[in-house]
Order: sequence, then C-alpha cells, then structure tokens
Amino acid sequence: MIPRALLRARTLLGALILTAILIWTLAHWRSDGFVPAGNSSAPTTRPVSPDLTAEHQKFWRNFHKYLELYEPNAKPVVEGQKAPTEGFKAKDAGPRPEYVSVDTRDLVQMKQAHTGFVATITTVPLELPYVPGTKGIVSTAGGSYLPVLVISLRMLRRTGSTLPMEIFLANEDEYEDYICDVVLPSLDAKCIVLSRILVTAPAQIEKYQFKPFAMLFSSFEDILFLDADAFPLHPPEDLFLGEPFRSKGMVTWPDFWASSVSPLFYEIAGTPAPPMDLRQSTESGEVLLSKKSHTRTLLLCVYYNYWGPSHYYPLLSQGAAGEGDKETFLAAAMAVGEAFYQVSEGICALGHRKEGGLAGSAMAQFNPMQDYLLTGRGKTRFRDEHAAAPDVSFIHANFPKFNPATVFDQSHEVKPTFLDDGSYTRAWTIPEDVVQKFSAKVDVEKAFWSEIRWTACELETKFASWEKHTGICAGVQKYWNHMFESGKS
Repeated sequence: MIPRALLRARTLLGALILTAILIWTLAHWRSDGFVPAGNSSAPTTRPVSPDLTAEHQKFWRNFHKYLELYEPNAKPVVEGQKAPTEGFKAKDAGPRPEYVSVDTRDLVQMKQAHTGFVATITTVPLELPYVPGTKGIVSTAGGSYLPVLVISLRMLRRTGSTLPMEIFLANEDEYEDYICDVVLPSLDAKCIVLSRILVTAPAQIEKYQFKPFAMLFSSFEDILFLDADAFPLHPPEDLFLGEPFRSKGMVTWPDFWASSVSPLFYEIAGTPAPPMDLRQSTESGEVLLSKKSHTRTLLLCVYYNYWGPSHYYPLLSQGAAGEGDKETFLAAAMAVGEAFYQVSEGICALGHRKEGGLAGSAMAQFNPMQDYLLTGRGKTRFRDEHAAAPDVSFIHANFPKFNPATVFDQSHEVKPTFLDDGSYTRAWTIPEDVVQKFSAKVDVEKAFWSEIRWTACELETKFASWEKHTGICAGVQKYWNHMFESGKS
C-alpha cells in the first residue's frame, strides 16, 4: 500500500506540473493571439486578492438588517399583462408604458420604505470592504457556466490584460477543486463562494440576483463585471483610465429594446421619468463601476435585487425581455443622484445567414471611450450623426452558450455552428462591416474556437458538469479541422 503522505506528494506534484504547463501555454499565445510580439501576456501566479471573507461577513450581517428593515411592506407587484418587447426608437419619445398596477396604500408603503433605505445608506457609515486602489474583473459562474467562464477568461488573457478576476460561486457544491485550485489561479483568477459570506445572515437569493452581490463582495475598488459568456477584444485596463469612467464612475451598455420601466417606479423613487427616446434599456453583461464613488448606487442596486422578484423587477421591466437585474443599475444611480454613462452606440447582433434571416448567437458592444468623444459634442449616431462607428469592445456570446459539451446539440433553437441543412458554418459572418472591422487584425472567431478546443481537450475530464458527456474534445476537434484546417474558413 502506498503511504498517504506519498499520495499527497504525488497529487501536489501533478498539480504543480499542470500549473507550469498552463502558464507556459499562456506565455506562448502570442503566436496566434491578440497580443503583439514583445508584449508578454502571461499572467502571474501571485495571489489574486486577499481573503476578505471575515470583513464581508461582518458587513453583510450589518447591511442585511437594513434590507429587511426597509422591506417594501406591500403586496407583490403583478403585471396585468407583459409589456411588449419593442425596439428602441431614437426619434419617438412616446408615452411611457404602464402594465402594472399598485394600489394607493401599497404605493405609499413602498415609497416610505424606499425613502427610508436611501436615507439610511446616505447617513449611516456603511463602508464597503475592498482594497483601495485595486482594479479587477468580477464574474459569476458555477455548474455548466464554469467551462464557458474558462474560455472567456482565456480570451481575456489573449488580449494581454493582466487584470485579476474574482469568480463568485453560489455555494460549496459549485466549488470544483481542480478548476478553482489549479486552472483558474494559473489564469490569475480566484473562486469565491458566496454562501460563505451570506451564512452570517441567511437570505433566499437566487442565481439571477447574484450579479450585484458579487460586485458588493469583490475585493476590487474599480470593477469591470463580465458575464461568464462575455469577453473583451482589447485589454480593458484602458477603460478604467479614461473617460467616461474617470468622471462618471459607472458605465453601462445598451440592450436592443426600449425602456419599459413603469412610471410607478419613478414615483416610488422620487425621481422624474426620463423621456423614452433618451436611451435604450440596459444590457448588464458588462458593467464598469467604482465602489468608492458609487457606494450608494451599489447598495441601492442590491436592495432592488434583494426585493426584485416580488417588487422591483416587475416595476423596472414589466415582463419585457430579460426582466431581472438589467435595469437596476441605472435606476439606482438615478435615485441617489450619482453620475453614470450609458454607451449610446446600439448593441449589434452577430450571427450567420439562414433561410429567413439571421441566426444570431452573440452580441457586440462598443467602445465607451470613442462613444464618449461623440456624445461629448452633443451628438449620437442613432439620432443625427453620420460618424464612423466605435470599435467593438466586447462580444457577449450569449445564446446558446458556447459550452463545448453542448454547443453542437441540434435541439438548440439557434445553432451557432450549423446551417439549416446541418452543414458546418462559422457562427459570426454578419453584419459583414462589423465582423470585418473587429477581425481585421486577428481572426477573433478562430481565436475563440482555439480556446474552446483547448478547454474541451485539456479539461475534458475535469468539469463536474461534463461527467456524463463523452466525445467533447473529438466533437470540437472535428469542427476545428473542417473550419480552420481544411482551407474552408
């Protein structure tokens, strides 16, 4: 029998060897990746962030009592019918839609609770635990989203970015030892289990409410939140250093749709309702936020999400597409009077042609710094300016997820890697002008599939959600060979 100590030593040696291999691989991405020669992209293995669990537990225990103290104390808000999901109309102010009703007593109660909470976070010293001067990326993952996150993270590293990342998991069941202890640290990323913080004041919080909680408990002062299926095309460090983030402290990106926030929300929040043609609704797969300058915004955003399913989600979306956290960020900033900037350049659907139109599988979001140069002159391209479009900053590959274990599943409504007749195709070929521009120097989709292939083949047996799947590497390799090594790409 092999002594236990020797087994431990062998396990540790294996982990160290794999970590070294991962780091070597990262260092050699320059041969086909985004990083120009001479600019090393290899992340370090330094600790991503200090362990602030004890400080966060203390903060949560204190802050949670205010979330409960200022409960809306009203019947759940019910949508009489769902608001239609309508495209944004840049030249049509129109009336604000109203599809919820709240009786007078409940409206008064909600307004009193909201006013009391805002007064509390304004006067009570609720200091967020974070490390001053730090910048980093925050995401949420777990389960089938963890492989998708690894692919996106490797795309981030391809840009040359060295920003550390914190990945929030729901509970201990989502903590996968090999991924969290070996793979992610080699990419300068760290798993944080949210339930370890929330245990000090238990609360029923579902996955779709996690985003602001992850931002709340991040150790970074300045945060770029990215959904697990979103990745940048350029090092995002620059976004922290320039405008509009420097003066505004919060930057968001638009969704396709018009706002469907109820007028009743603005009555509860005590702020005027913006005209319908001012800006699109928000797509929250990417959010830039300073915890130092926007503490109250973040705290109120958490309040809206804590009471979201029963009260604030219906008020902020009224059942339109994507109801959830997406509208809570700007709503909170407006309610406490803190600055923000939402990119004016409209979101762009990426996909390929199919019979009848577009088979969309991703969204492109544009550079806020370039957009700000235009809006700073009082112009917006969607209204009255024929300027060149900003560069694409992010691709959000959202539906279906490019999970190597499931992406070739023909049951998907959208088939990103197949034409209608079942033959292989690229996922992103239109709109041609947008795709050609962001792929002018680097074939972004090929780079993306390179990371999908690496993840599928190097980690095929490592993810818990892949245990019942077979042939993951082989399926991706077959697609890769056809699309990128047969001369058909």
